[in-house]
Amino acid sequence: MAERIKLELFDNPRRERDYCITINCPEFTSVCPRTGQPDFGEIVIEYCPDKSCIELKSLKFYMQSYRDKGIFYEALTNDILDDLCGACKPHWMKVTSRFRPRGGITAEIVAEYEADNRGQTTEDKVKR
Repeated sequence: MAERIKLELFDNPRRERDYCITINCPEFTSVCPRTGQPDFGEIVIEYCPDKSCIELKSLKFYMQSYRDKGIFYEALTNDILDDLCGACKPHWMKVTSRFRPRGGITAEIVAEYEADNRGQTTEDKVKR
């Protein structure tokens, strides 16, 4: 998880309607934990809010907290999903990370969360 940055929220102005919010963070940076070299990528967050929406300025500071963090793509994608879902408790969220080529290879990681009507996650259902 990134350095503890408080994600601010605001009330969903249209709770009676399901709709999708897409946030694009095209200048995301972190550090390769093996080489110490910077990794440059894009993070796309898509979600259907429940009671709360994510305030963008606090999200910017949260994303910037990864700048000096040595972390693999797979871990950071899942950490971002966990942190954002933990903060705003959406109906559904997907985080996609796409990283610039390194040695001629690109990577795209997708992590998704979905709550059902009883508040269980899809992951909880699979465990049964």
